[in-house]
Amino acid sequence: MLEETSNLVEILTKRALYQPEQRAYTFIQNGELESGSLTYQQLDRQARAIAAKLQSYGAVGKRALLLYPPGLEFISAFFGCLYAGVVAIPAYPPRPNQSINRLKAIVTDAQSSFALTTTNSLANIEDKCAQYPELALLNWVNTDKIDNKFAASWQEPKVNNNTLAFLQYTSGSTGIPKGVMVSHGNLLHNCRDLDLGWKHTENSVIVSWLPTFHDMGLIYGIIEPLYKACPCYLMSPLSFVMKPFRWLQAISRYQGTHSGAPNFAYELCVRKITPEQRASLDLSTWCMALNGSEPVRADILKKFAETFKPCGFNQNAFCPGYGLAEATLKVAAVRHNHAPNLYRVRSDALQQNQVEEITSEDNSQILVGCGWSEIDTKIVIVNPDTLLKCESEEIGEIWVSGKTVAQGYWQRPEETKHTFQAYIANTGEGPFLRTGDLGFIRNLDLIVTGRLKDVIIIEGRNHYPQDIELTVEASHPGLRCNSGAAFTVETNGKQRLVVVQEVERSYLRDINIKQVIADICQSVATEHDLRIHRVVLVKTGSIPKTSSGKIQRKACRANFLNQTLVPLG
Repeated sequence: MLEETSNLVEILTKRALYQPEQRAYTFIQNGELESGSLTYQQLDRQARAIAAKLQSYGAVGKRALLLYPPGLEFISAFFGCLYAGVVAIPAYPPRPNQSINRLKAIVTDAQSSFALTTTNSLANIEDKCAQYPELALLNWVNTDKIDNKFAASWQEPKVNNNTLAFLQYTSGSTGIPKGVMVSHGNLLHNCRDLDLGWKHTENSVIVSWLPTFHDMGLIYGIIEPLYKACPCYLMSPLSFVMKPFRWLQAISRYQGTHSGAPNFAYELCVRKITPEQRASLDLSTWCMALNGSEPVRADILKKFAETFKPCGFNQNAFCPGYGLAEATLKVAAVRHNHAPNLYRVRSDALQQNQVEEITSEDNSQILVGCGWSEIDTKIVIVNPDTLLKCESEEIGEIWVSGKTVAQGYWQRPEETKHTFQAYIANTGEGPFLRTGDLGFIRNLDLIVTGRLKDVIIIEGRNHYPQDIELTVEASHPGLRCNSGAAFTVETNGKQRLVVVQEVERSYLRDINIKQVIADICQSVATEHDLRIHRVVLVKTGSIPKTSSGKIQRKACRANFLNQTLVPLG
């Protein structure tokens, strides 16, 4: 049915025509009770009604901000935009006392004309709308108040493979958010790649708590299930974070086959799910467990597999992957039912951007392979300074080309040229997408080592901040996981290492700060042969992160230099 399909509007209209009563999406309120569902026919009708309303407002061709809490209303609004020929901008309603600088930056950059939301969400942010001109000038539309009778006046838009579907604003881990232009063709091509690698069928069951305003939650949690006509069960990210058991409980209850999350989620499950809760789980149907972190940690895979093996979890279900918004979603991933490859390499060679595989555990670390592409995506490793291809034993920047690469950054021609139109210096081969990530290739297996701009260089040696951060958090039980930042500052003409680390809330009252700092310094000296210039211990929730949970090292460094961090003690 999809062979001649060029866009998502055609897919949904065909699903509604040929599979009208099939349940497409089910939302699990609080991660435990079903609060609603959508069949393809219901979704199609709601999308037509929203689209007709937008068309009546003259919104065709314009940008619309989507500000929805987790739930089915977002899905209807997203497809309503596609049905109207409106460019969707997935976002999230600002929480009370939360800065809206990112939201204002998106509205300004995208030149948004409309904002779609629910009645309750709008009531909660009306004060902010009045305070900020960027929000006050938007045309606000409460889509939950649109009557389905408007569906009859819908005019089918002119949509093709190259039509812009939505703007995916980057999470801002390395700078100001930029709008990645993702076309219908990009999405269908990426879905096909996902489909081939992970063997979805109409009997597959996808379970997701990932935020739908990010690429993985939107594309794998919403678009891929539509592409393959398999049911998807959704819950809010907060439901998972508050009680990680809910995620695995949903997989067990609905016999989920495909589900994914970043490293921290698997680690949280190991730490927070009790033996009594584990005894109630059946994870034997879970055949594809995506780990989409950069880089994927081997110790997390091992701990999770060992902990949940009695529940029927098969470690071969792990499918580590690598991707980014600029490539729509997936660049590479381990295939279904293929165990990920592990590579033990010399740590000191890694510091010199060299890859030397060894068998000894001394002076080594384990890296996880992220597989390959299933279709036309080409991946090369390039020296970011000379723009020449690296030798097989060298670490370099990951460059990508193919139909999955997005169209560029919205209204940013110079940045688009730099990032999306790179060429190999001596051959002119290209254009390639410069990912800003570092890695190497072994036997059609991509191994990601870190981000180019985050690499710490001290006395001529390269250190990956995530390795130092991992050592720090493991040095004392009172330090919070995935909540530290390592970076350098210049002092007397030399680069010095600074570590900022959150303390677990339960340890705040009684922690011995001097002893914890001593433990941190000793661990980093032992593991990395580095002396720490400053250690700053801060309260839980102090480290700046993106909305997807990535550490904002640049922002943390700025806070350190501006002396806006509030240290404990």
